[in-house]
Amino acid sequence: MSGGTGMRAPVRRAQAGTTESPAVRRTLIGLALLFMFFFLVLPLAAVATEALRKGWDAYWEALKEPDAWSAIRLTLIVAAISVPLNLVFGVAAAWAIAKFEFKGKAFLTTLVDLPFAVSPVVAGLIYVLVFGAQGWLGPWLAAHDIKIIFAVPGIVLATIFVTFPFIARELIPLMQAQGTDEEQAAIVLGASGWQTFRHVTLPNIKWGLLYGVILCNARAMGEFGAVSVVSGHIRGQTNTMPLHVEVLYNEYQSVAAFAVASLLAILALVTLVIKTVAEWRHDREMKAIAELPPERPAAG
Repeated sequence: MSGGTGMRAPVRRAQAGTTESPAVRRTLIGLALLFMFFFLVLPLAAVATEALRKGWDAYWEALKEPDAWSAIRLTLIVAAISVPLNLVFGVAAAWAIAKFEFKGKAFLTTLVDLPFAVSPVVAGLIYVLVFGAQGWLGPWLAAHDIKIIFAVPGIVLATIFVTFPFIARELIPLMQAQGTDEEQAAIVLGASGWQTFRHVTLPNIKWGLLYGVILCNARAMGEFGAVSVVSGHIRGQTNTMPLHVEVLYNEYQSVAAFAVASLLAILALVTLVIKTVAEWRHDREMKAIAELPPERPAAG
């Protein structure tokens, strides 16, 4: 009996995906939970506590203040523009890289990763160099009364730059793993390119696409560095929520600053909830597919 019990323990550990002892697993889980508590839960609790330090009335007044409402509105507008554009670019880039072979493919892949390597502040300075008053296109833009830098278009461009890898990078490995067999079969059966994408490719990538959109939207709403360079910090006009938080905090309006910061934290938590629900739906769908009975061969 003792031998059988001794044999079952390694089997149970192997089925659990690890050969470590229960004590080691509990220690690792405890360390992970402690890390999350001190670096995630505690800061969020501190933000909420400071935001409500003077009560709900002061909290709502801080959010209803005209400059705060302008920052909230601008943040949502920038995200509403940049995320759909990155959706189109991300799907097109991922489809080209994963489904086709062409010259310059490695270069395109490198370009997709470029915003991960370049500091957001440097990205903002690049746009100032190109579109600023003393930049390459500055005199032409001024002559035609077109404002890019220190205006909403510059903020949108900077946000698009720092967020466009998220959707493409979520889809590229997924599409590469799926291969091209189903698309080729659809084309052989007479489907057009659009029909193939809509009825074959899109259903296969829908969850990865959703994850990419969620991450892209979260980064778009929380971007600070690149937007700070191109915005000009014009209160009520070009300040997004992160920039407005900085302005309020520098003016020692800590309650108002933390109130706006708490709204950003709430948006982040909502994003996390949506991502969790999407993952749960995806796992349930994959489990349902795995439990389907195998198809029986047709009788001869």
